Amino acid sequence: MPRNSTPPWRKPSPGRKSTPLSERQRAAARARAEAAGRRYPNLVDNMWAARQVPRDAS
Repeated sequence: MPRNSTPPWRKPSPGRKSTPLSERQRAAARARAEAAGRRYPNLVDNMWAARQVPRDAS
């Protein structure tokens, strides 16, 4: 699978409104950051959580 060489923070905005992470997704991003030794989740943790963790059934 080819990887894009442009990092996410240098890409233009997709032009649509993003939805905030659910509590479940936030918790997963925090856990991933803590496992990597970071105090807070970064952009990549949040992007991972938005794609990999299902939203709450609310």
